[in-house]
Amino acid sequence: MKIEVNGLTKKYGDKQALNNISFTLDGPKIYGLLGRNGAGKTTFMDILSGQIVADDGEIRINGEKPFDNQKLTESICLIKEGNNFKRELKIKNILKIYSCFYPNWDQAFAEGLIAEYNLDLNAKVKTLSKGMESALGITVGLASKAPITIFDEPYIGLDAPSRKRFYDILIEEFQEEKRIFIFSTHLIDEVSLLFEEVLILREGMLELHEQTDFLREKIISVTGKEAEVQAFILDKEVIDQKKLAGMMTAYVYGTQEEARESGLIVEGIPIQDLMIYLTDRKRGA
Repeated sequence: MKIEVNGLTKKYGDKQALNNISFTLDGPKIYGLLGRNGAGKTTFMDILSGQIVADDGEIRINGEKPFDNQKLTESICLIKEGNNFKRELKIKNILKIYSCFYPNWDQAFAEGLIAEYNLDLNAKVKTLSKGMESALGITVGLASKAPITIFDEPYIGLDAPSRKRFYDILIEEFQEEKRIFIFSTHLIDEVSLLFEEVLILREGMLELHEQTDFLREKIISVTGKEAEVQAFILDKEVIDQKKLAGMMTAYVYGTQEEARESGLIVEGIPIQDLMIYLTDRKRGA
């Protein structure tokens, strides 16, 4: 499926949640949607899933708008950090409701995940721990088989082994049945290897949209004597730079080979660090 975002804008009172953002997502692919709290990620996901409308601009999925379009929203599953399910319902009722909405629902897969996470089908949502409720959300998201599946901090409360198992299951599922996965998380170091493309939002604006292979190869940290680093970065786009006692470190778009030929110490930049640098820098930097 193809997601086209054109001039998307949304305000809540005086707060500009999204500010004229445009990009295209063309699946199947696993995307990382990153940014600090308040960057606009949740607003974007709500508009994409047809839950709210934009003030200006639009999202089109295969040429259609998602809002008030049941045929299209049957192809989209959004699992948020919490409050996905009515508190009084039992897990088995949750699975039944979602199986009626999503035409590609896989009941056997859902039951397998329920067993994997040791959930009781007769337990009410209100009795579940935070981790159990997250496991239920993961189950619904994966079993929906929705061509666009969105996870917004899906594993709050899950321990490290349970999160690792989720990543493994997600990769297995993606390899078996390709779809668009959009993953918004603050545990970037844990999941960055899953991402094929990364989008970083900052204060409602799109700060970066790039393939992760490019980011790993072409955005580097270079360290050396200040004069040598300054000479290297002269004609390059600089993300950030630090100076101390005649030495300098810069984060730039460049190649590791070129930097080493200049006699500099070169390292790759983890995606989590890149997100921090891009969203922390001052306007106009």
